[in-house]
This record gives sequence, C-alpha cells and structure tokens, in this order.
Amino acid sequence: MVATTATSVTPQPAGGPDLSGRRALVTGAAGGIGLACARRMAVAGAEVIIVDLRAEAAEAAAAELGGRALAVDLSDSAAVEAVDCDVDILVNNAGMQHVAPITDFPPEIFARIQRVMVEAPFRLVRRALPGMYERGWGRIVNISSVHGHRASPYKSAYVTAKHALEGLSKVIALEGAPHGVTANCVSPAYVRTPLVEGQIADQAAAYGLPPEEVVDQVMLAKAAIRRLIEPDEVAELVAYLCSPQAAMITGSSVTIDGGWTAH
Repeated sequence: MVATTATSVTPQPAGGPDLSGRRALVTGAAGGIGLACARRMAVAGAEVIIVDLRAEAAEAAAAELGGRALAVDLSDSAAVEAVDCDVDILVNNAGMQHVAPITDFPPEIFARIQRVMVEAPFRLVRRALPGMYERGWGRIVNISSVHGHRASPYKSAYVTAKHALEGLSKVIALEGAPHGVTANCVSPAYVRTPLVEGQIADQAAAYGLPPEEVVDQVMLAKAAIRRLIEPDEVAELVAYLCSPQAAMITGSSVTIDGGWTAH
C-alpha cells in the first residue's frame, strides 16, 4: 500500500452540502463514480482520501483535490486492514464485473468479487465505526446498484454482492443510529463509466448483439428514461446523504435508475 499527500485546496461553492472539517474516504476513487464523489465532497469542503488499486491514477486524483492517495488491492484482506479508517465519511464504491453464465463462471472470480464488494466494505466499516461512535457523527454511503434490487442474467457474482451490500448497509444503520451514524445505499442503473463501457462489450458477446444495440435493447430496456446516468448525478446524491441535512435518512436505498424499478 502506497500513500501520497497533496496540498492544493478546492474552493467551496455557495449553497449545497457543507462538509467542512470532515474527512472522507472513497474507494475506487481514481475514476468513474468514485472520482465524481471525491470531487463533489472536496468541493463541499471535505478532506478526501482516494483509495484505488491504480496507484498513479489515485495520486493524480489526490493532487487534483488536495487530498491523500492510498494504493490498495481491496481483494487483499491484510491490505484492507492497513487502511487508515479514522474518517467521518466512508463511501464504499469500488467494484468489478464479470459477465458469464453460471455454468461458465470461474469460482475464483466470483470469490474475488465478493471480497472486493462485500468483505472489504465490511472491514472498512468495522474499523471506521469506533471513531464515528466516539465523535457522535458519521456517514456511510455504499454504492450499490439497481442490481441490488433486481437481477440480470450472466451477472451472478455482481448481483450477489450488491444484494449483500444492501443488507449490510441496513445492519450498519440499525447499529449506528444511537451513535449519530447513518448508513445508506445509492443504487444507480447504468452509469457512464469505464466499467459500463466494458460491460457493453461483454453483454454484446453474451447476447450475440452488436455493441451499439446492447445499451438500448438490453441494458436500458426496462428504464423509462433511456439514457446512461452521469457520474456527477450520483455524486450529488452521495454528497447530500453525507450532509447534516440528511440526518434522518438511514437504512435506505435510493435508486437512480430512470424508472427501472418502477415496473
């Protein structure tokens, strides 16, 4: 695990969530949803810790936001246990995907996805909670997915992990409530990220469709609003859930899915 520190300061705009004086740790924060969340919280005044497998990308994000970078393989439990979890806000965002029928799904990949997307959040939360309890304030946001509510073929590991994360989040909410700690899931449908771009190719192979048809005919087939979600849209909700104004929102899973789960 490699740590770096940067010193630039991101100005806070008028209005919006005020996270001044808070320390926030975001996993998978060198790109995609995680980077958008880290940026939004830095703008709101938080000191941000960027956790990502990709050391150089994490360092670049930290330099941009005036935060710290930690290069961590979240599938390595020992590395996760070494992460500094003395934070006020924890956003568990890191994830991975593998698309294959269950009969062809490699068990080792299934297990790794559970380690990254379920066990690592548990370990980080477990170590962050004592400090939050002592301070009487904390915010935990778990980036789930519409797949934490609905299943899709060929995604057994991902759907399993997101359903587990939803359950873990509810338990954290119940235990943390007496100590001023909230825990919620944010559950988007398909967000415009490199992970989704990779899924388009995987789904095209699985369904035998041209890539240009996969988004409309498969990925967004059940959505009322037929477009990909932007990372900044997810980050705005995450920042609000971390704000003092969201103190009564806990144990919830807020979907950003263009009406997918309205069916």
